[in-house]
Amino acid sequence: MVVTEITDISKRQSRVCTDQDISFVLYKGELRQYGIAEGEELPGETCETLLEDLLPRRARLRAMNLLQIRDYTEKQLLDKLLGGGYPQPVAEQAVEYVKSFHYIDDFRYAGDYLTAFAGRKSLRRMEQDLQQKGVPKGILEQAVAAWQEQDGGQDELQMASALLEKKHYDRDTADRRQQQRLYNFLMYRGFSGEVIRKALQMDWDA
Repeated sequence: MVVTEITDISKRQSRVCTDQDISFVLYKGELRQYGIAEGEELPGETCETLLEDLLPRRARLRAMNLLQIRDYTEKQLLDKLLGGGYPQPVAEQAVEYVKSFHYIDDFRYAGDYLTAFAGRKSLRRMEQDLQQKGVPKGILEQAVAAWQEQDGGQDELQMASALLEKKHYDRDTADRRQQQRLYNFLMYRGFSGEVIRKALQMDWDA
């Protein structure tokens, strides 16, 4: 493995690129410690130390530190580690490590999200959000089913009406422009057109 490029990414760290499409981030002191320089070959022993010991330990610690701040889905955590310059295999190993201790759990994450936002977003919008956060479809379906069984789901018409009440909506005094604005507001939150029209008690199509 030959080092093709070393790029400074901060005062203390550099990104090392190799001819095998493997890149990683090291402290500048580590570059000197391991004798890493552009155009030079990395000895097998050094590669093993970096890719099987130093970086995996550092990635596991980074993952645990991130999870102390807030919860992540598996995909979010993996993306965060990759963005920090860890090689894909190293980042994946770190995710599997914290997963083995149940520090991350997409099913739990989805359930917590559904409970937290049930009064502010429609089920469709929450499902879209969780998909964007990387929760797999099968796990999401299980989490939604468990949440609906436990909490009884949500009456979307009632919820949309409650949101309109917070906006001080009055069917008798609202003009078409205000109704359109509130229609768009509820549509953004994931409510269906049918639910929105019923909540607004509209007599025209948006």
